[in-house]
Amino acid sequence: MVDPLIASRLQFALTTTVHIIFPVMSMGLAPFLIYFTWKDIRTGEPVYEQLRRFWTKIFAISFVVGTVTGIVLEFEFGTNFAAFSIAAGELFGGPLAVEGMMAFMLEATFLGIFVFGRERVGDTLYFISSVAVGLGTWLSAVWILIANSWMQTPRGYELVTEGGQTVVKLVDPLAAYFNPRFGYMFVHMQNAAVESVALFMAGIAAYYVFKHHVREVDVDNVNFWETTLKIALVALLITAPFQVYQGDMYARSVAETQPQKFAAMEAVWETDSYVPEYLIAVPTNLDSITDPRAKELFGIGIPGGASWLASGGDPTAEIRGLNTFESQAPPVAIVFWAFRAMVGMGFWFILLSFWGGYRWYKGQLLNDGLLHKALMGSSLLGILAVELGWIVTEVGRQPWVIQDVMKTSEAVSPGLTGTEATISLVGFAVVYLALLGLYTYVITRVIRNGPPGREQLRERPDRTPMSDTSAAGGADDD
Repeated sequence: MVDPLIASRLQFALTTTVHIIFPVMSMGLAPFLIYFTWKDIRTGEPVYEQLRRFWTKIFAISFVVGTVTGIVLEFEFGTNFAAFSIAAGELFGGPLAVEGMMAFMLEATFLGIFVFGRERVGDTLYFISSVAVGLGTWLSAVWILIANSWMQTPRGYELVTEGGQTVVKLVDPLAAYFNPRFGYMFVHMQNAAVESVALFMAGIAAYYVFKHHVREVDVDNVNFWETTLKIALVALLITAPFQVYQGDMYARSVAETQPQKFAAMEAVWETDSYVPEYLIAVPTNLDSITDPRAKELFGIGIPGGASWLASGGDPTAEIRGLNTFESQAPPVAIVFWAFRAMVGMGFWFILLSFWGGYRWYKGQLLNDGLLHKALMGSSLLGILAVELGWIVTEVGRQPWVIQDVMKTSEAVSPGLTGTEATISLVGFAVVYLALLGLYTYVITRVIRNGPPGREQLRERPDRTPMSDTSAAGGADDD
């Protein structure tokens, strides 16, 4: 049987990796849905009702599956990490409770109006419902990231002894909740969600635009897909460059507040200045190729790049090496390569957005088959980049569950046996992978069915006529 610590960490990693897909979809779709609703009400153009109804389906499905998979994560703190829950419950439990009582209830309440109430409420209330749903989605991220960011840079607490056990006592809520990491994490995560959804939308739309304009195959509702592609491209032109710019500031915050994690991100073992930004690094000894903590590395990189990144512009700045820390280094290879893959995709997204923007400017957006293929191939890369970012965040913090306060090995439930942990891990793996497969199947069906056709739209006296091509066919009503 697997060691309880390893099994618990694998289980939480698995469940979190699957779960994060769904809030990324819902958080990323939220601003698009508010925009679609506003344009539908304001202009009466059929394409905006199609956009609102089509993407609302995907939002609602993501919300439901995200709720199911997310609730389990909170229970895992009690079943697998009871020692952590006891020690940090006063600080950690509050944000999670408020997330459920405030953000989730706001989102869930108004989602009913937003999904089912278009014919039952007026335009003003309906638009308010779209804003409330989006606000609830983003407020959930606020409270979840408050809890996680505190684990990265704990502030506003003191350690006290209660019942013979050392626990965290909250003494300054503002310092704890608005710790040095929270702002960076929130902005980075929310922008990443919008960027990921923009890539997803652009990839799907590019498939149908490519099929119609390049392959010259009849496509129902082609105007819908053309509009989707353009809106997604605008969002990508905004979010992709900003993500890299803000990520640079985020990395400097990590260098200042979690130097061990930053050293792992750059594979720096010895304290040094003018440290290169390695593009690749491999062990010099082939016997160490499978050792994530191999120290003797051969790398190819940019001289002074890592020092420049850590300091915000000084290529001669000193970076503290992993060998100077008393605690064991995290699995450096995992953090190092996850960080590089994430950053590499970030720059690819910028290139992709500028490429699309240029072709649009030249009037060739709808006929560039190579661009369409690039967008199709990148449709899920945004979500993958988010996953890699969380790997850097969580694996890079090891061996700490609360930075410099409590180690992960101390956080596991003391009575948990290897047999129990292994059975739980296998069970969760089966259930979560099945849920992910079901989600993929349902979303694929929704996309293949396409948006509602002209005959399924609401009757409005100010309705703008739609072309025959864009009105043909469609999915069932909401």
